Amino acid sequence: MRRGNKQSHAPVNSAGVKPAGNDHTGHAEVSGGRHAGHAVADFARRFWISLAVTIPILALSPLIQDFLNYRISFTGDVYVLWALAVFIYFYGGWPFLRGFWREMQERNPGMMTLIAMAISVAFIYSSAVTFGLPGKVFYWELATLIDVMLLGHWVEMRSIMGASKALEELARLLPSVAHRLSARGTTEDVPVSALVKGDSVLIKPGEKAPADGLIISGTGFVDESMLTGESVPVGKQAGDDIIGGAVNGDGSLTITITGAGEESYLSQMARLVAEAQAAKSRSQDTADRAARWLTIIALTAGAMTLIAWLAFSSEEAVFAVERMVTVMVIACPHALGLAVPLVIAMSSGISARNGLLVRDRNAFERARKIDAVVFDKTGTLTLGKFGVTDVVIFTEDYNRDELLKYAAGVEAHSAHPIAKGIVEAVSEAYPVVDFKSLSGRGAQGKVQGKDVLVASPGYLEELQLDYDRSKTTKLFSQGKTIIFVIIDNRVTGAVALADVIRPESREAINGLKKLNKKTLMITGDRKEVAQWVAAELGLDEYFAGVLPDQKAAKIKQLQSRGLLVAMTGDGVNDAPALAQADLGIAIGAGTDIAQATADIILVKSDPRDVQAIFELSRATYTKMVQNLGWATGYNALAIPAAAGVFVAWGILLTPALGAALMSLSTIIVAVNARLLRYRKN
Repeated sequence: MRRGNKQSHAPVNSAGVKPAGNDHTGHAEVSGGRHAGHAVADFARRFWISLAVTIPILALSPLIQDFLNYRISFTGDVYVLWALAVFIYFYGGWPFLRGFWREMQERNPGMMTLIAMAISVAFIYSSAVTFGLPGKVFYWELATLIDVMLLGHWVEMRSIMGASKALEELARLLPSVAHRLSARGTTEDVPVSALVKGDSVLIKPGEKAPADGLIISGTGFVDESMLTGESVPVGKQAGDDIIGGAVNGDGSLTITITGAGEESYLSQMARLVAEAQAAKSRSQDTADRAARWLTIIALTAGAMTLIAWLAFSSEEAVFAVERMVTVMVIACPHALGLAVPLVIAMSSGISARNGLLVRDRNAFERARKIDAVVFDKTGTLTLGKFGVTDVVIFTEDYNRDELLKYAAGVEAHSAHPIAKGIVEAVSEAYPVVDFKSLSGRGAQGKVQGKDVLVASPGYLEELQLDYDRSKTTKLFSQGKTIIFVIIDNRVTGAVALADVIRPESREAINGLKKLNKKTLMITGDRKEVAQWVAAELGLDEYFAGVLPDQKAAKIKQLQSRGLLVAMTGDGVNDAPALAQADLGIAIGAGTDIAQATADIILVKSDPRDVQAIFELSRATYTKMVQNLGWATGYNALAIPAAAGVFVAWGILLTPALGAALMSLSTIIVAVNARLLRYRKN
């Protein structure tokens, strides 16, 4: 499973799987975008400290004192106020100043540029006033602006997905120790990382394969469901391949290592995950686009205001500068900094209460645009375990329940998944005596005084026993597993088993169709099985026999049709496809790797919640647009008023009135965000 000629030279961990790089290192720190280099805890700490410093700034600000009609005055109070402002500008404003520098280096001005510009103009101008320039200081506006922006970005970062720990989770699938065989036949326990191609390794019953290998001796059933999506444990014998991480059943296997470290299946899977995630992480959010335009508008409006008042007015230069500063400060309203984060925070809370864990807000916002939803079969649309779907009666001597009790009586002594499925289909099995297991053929025993044989189709042919084949033709065509029940040497009936379809799956598919979403299924199972499940659920399309490393390619194939694709799965084999999709959705009961790669996790493991994702995404986006519309619309009126455009009509927006309007704008945005909980889907 190779993609191009890309080579990776990153170190591998003890299990031989490369660890996640700096671009994907968990929730604590963001490695890309406008929050690059800043931890969530850092924003929280800066917010609380800055908020504490803001209190004395507010108390000492002349504008606040005039407004509340009180006076605090002492020698050097203006310099104390300035010193506090210096601290909050450099400490509280540092993330935005640093972000501004990065955006300038990338020639991509956005929210950080807008914030840094506003707080710098307010601080520099106010400092100049403190040290002699005629005018009014903007210290309290500076402090509250930094506080609100820190709060907004803190809330936002808590909603942003930390980079995935998917690669570390892949490594956990492998054991830490392997039983390596020496040339003399002795066994020594060595770290998995010490294994090389050609080593012989013993895998005991119940243990995981430490690396990819070729079986050289031993037989047994191997559970590869979390790796390949195949719902049935696979019978293995000498000459068969085994994948690292697969769980050995009840037999001992000796294998020769064919792929370890970077050559292993899991490492190659890890590369697919990392590549798909890295390609998806470059998206910009809506607030950044709004901020970019506001930056241009603010710079242009500020410059034009200064030039216009200096060139065409008799007012003093100080008045022109004050107008420019007021424009620059108001151009970065508190509301814009909170417009998106407040909606995201509210949406995340609603999601959590409804069993939806949103890990990547950008992907969540894109959910409303999704055209097609692809489901993994095993463990997602189905329960991932065998169950009885049909019982066929060939004679009139027994009814359905009796036949199952006879079969369950024999199968109760078997550990095979098919046997367990039959036993679980009855409330109580008939007791059996003289039980005997027939390897590869079935099992037999004496039940209720009768000789009962539960046989595979192949063994039935071997015994040359006849039955009405027309009654099982459809079941075979559906790819179901069929065992025959023979009582006293007569073929009495047949029991068909298959991976049980989740009861919620039909409702989930119907709900998505009402939203005009195309529904598809992808599985490593046979075509007949996939066709049966697709027909039962009414899916639009399905892909069968898809190898794990091909799933991401199938998602790309759908995307090449111009479709925005959501992938829903639960296994390790789904991880690259989850990462490649425009929206990755993991079933909560699935593997850690699938959850770590997904954008959204369905905590309740209910496929019906996929519909809820799209409905909430649409409602969330609507609120974002409303808030951004208000925040930017406020600027459309506030900036001209601050610039003095309406002065001829006696309207001049003072810094105090501008601050009041900013507060009102913030309140409106906050209230509108809370209305999301009362949405109608």
